[in-house]
Amino acid sequence: MNTSRALRCSIIAFGAVLLVSVGTAAASADETNMGDQDIDVNVEITEIEEPGVLALTVAGSASTQLTENGSTELVRQFTGTLPTVTVTDTRTEEEIPAGASWYVLGSASDFTGPGETTITADHLGWTPALVEGAGEGEPFISVGGDVLGTEDGGLGLGNVEKELLFLGDSAEAASGAWSATAGLQLKVGADVEPGSYASVVTLSLFE
Repeated sequence: MNTSRALRCSIIAFGAVLLVSVGTAAASADETNMGDQDIDVNVEITEIEEPGVLALTVAGSASTQLTENGSTELVRQFTGTLPTVTVTDTRTEEEIPAGASWYVLGSASDFTGPGETTITADHLGWTPALVEGAGEGEPFISVGGDVLGTEDGGLGLGNVEKELLFLGDSAEAASGAWSATAGLQLKVGADVEPGSYASVVTLSLFE
């Protein structure tokens, strides 16, 4: 960041010098030219070696739609899929702390519906899975366990403790990209208030 700021300041200062030079030349136009002397101006701009980064991205518009599927007379079930979540590590082995690992945790907010109607987030569960070719089968990438909603006897994604989506060994997973997704299941009682509901799943990357 300091390097970028210094570069911008240098460009602004150089432009000011050019403006002053042009003004001086115009003021001296009536004077006798006693000869010109060219001065070569050279500059070598070296490549900035940016350090590698560990970053989290979500595919597409970072949204998903749950649709009714597998409901019974007593329980209504809505299912969908979490957009693909990718962790990219461009760091070198020298940039990674010894023994470090990264992990992605997730939690959900309550579903807000018509008026002041809500469905608490503990009704939402997920089933994490690694993406084929981007983590599946790699011994240093692990997926989190299934999280059941309250209708199935679990704590759901509304639990105070965020739930694990997937994790990786930083040293082994350096200079690569690894992806996971999750099946989402929302189960509520059959007497749920009809209407459109919305929740937010928050994903956090830690190391």
